[in-house]
Amino acid sequence: MRIDRVVSIVCAIAWMSLGPAFGQEAIRIGVTQHLTGAFAASGNYVAQGAKIAEDDINKAGGVLGRKIQLIVEDNKSNPTEAVATAEKLIQKDKVPVMMGAWSSTLTLAVMPKLMEYEVPMLVETSSSGKITTSGNPWIFRISPTSEMEAKAFAPLVKTMGIKKADMLYTNNDFGIGAANEFAAMLKAGGVEVGAREVIDPKAVDLSAQLAKIKASGGDTLFVTTAVEQITLILKQAKEQQLKTRIITTGGSNAPDQLIEQAGDAANGSMHLVFFTPWFPEAVKNGELATKFVSDWKARGHNAGGLTEGFRGYDGILTIAAAIKAAGKAEPAAIQKALWNVKVAGVGGDIAFIKQGPAGQESAQNVPSVYLIKIDGGKVVKM
Repeated sequence: MRIDRVVSIVCAIAWMSLGPAFGQEAIRIGVTQHLTGAFAASGNYVAQGAKIAEDDINKAGGVLGRKIQLIVEDNKSNPTEAVATAEKLIQKDKVPVMMGAWSSTLTLAVMPKLMEYEVPMLVETSSSGKITTSGNPWIFRISPTSEMEAKAFAPLVKTMGIKKADMLYTNNDFGIGAANEFAAMLKAGGVEVGAREVIDPKAVDLSAQLAKIKASGGDTLFVTTAVEQITLILKQAKEQQLKTRIITTGGSNAPDQLIEQAGDAANGSMHLVFFTPWFPEAVKNGELATKFVSDWKARGHNAGGLTEGFRGYDGILTIAAAIKAAGKAEPAAIQKALWNVKVAGVGGDIAFIKQGPAGQESAQNVPSVYLIKIDGGKVVKM
């Protein structure tokens, strides 16, 4: 792709402005992610994607003639730490807007602080329905809810011939919410739901749960957890000679990482994702997606993190667009502007609809959902 075309895409999408005031103090954007702990891989990928967006935006002139500066805090995959990072970012670092916090449990923990201090947060990953239905007007989510994901999958139930499905999911808001939504969708489609097995987010031995699932006799197993556990599940399912079709949900599955770490055990597994870096031309904004994939690889980042990294990029791009539209870096102005932003992101177009109680609605984007398969050690289209 021509360099002049790349520059024009970045400038147009980032909604930037050039000006003599570039030397002013940078506009700070708070980011709370799990850089250590149980979900560390995904949190670092999101942060890496956010950093690419920061660099692109600043190279294009910044926002309102000022650079943006990401203040990234490690919430250590812990709800208490997530709240502490939010408190620090708002009170000490004086950020007018935040992005976070990957896990639904961590995001839900932070949300009361947003209400207390009246600071908006762009939610880049978390899928629990409670996030946008609990009456928090400071929440703006670009990732799909579990309900949206299940609805997108529904037409494939008959096509794939699913008759009986089992569930294996992490014991947190992310896992429980996804299991409930997929179970409801499957039952509505006439599918029998068999075993529903819960796993601790830190568990490494899943043999007992997999044995019960094998005994259930279902033809399909829906798995919802982070990529670290998905790797273990695939390996242990192969060891137990589980013949069930395995489909992961939530978009946090990193198929490239599964191919690398689970080897042959990953073959045949299917994954719901929200970005297709293996064929970026397939998404709506293909040129930007292709550029992002190229930039990611040029920085030496793990290719397996692309399905998470794009979330950080799109999140910061959306926040920058809102600051530009607001005309000032103040929380209330950014909150108001976010409702009207229309951003062409790596994962597709971003705009918000209202969810939740009247007068206290949260904002929800309606993104695309894709199903891919690992076959012969490669990611293939479905």
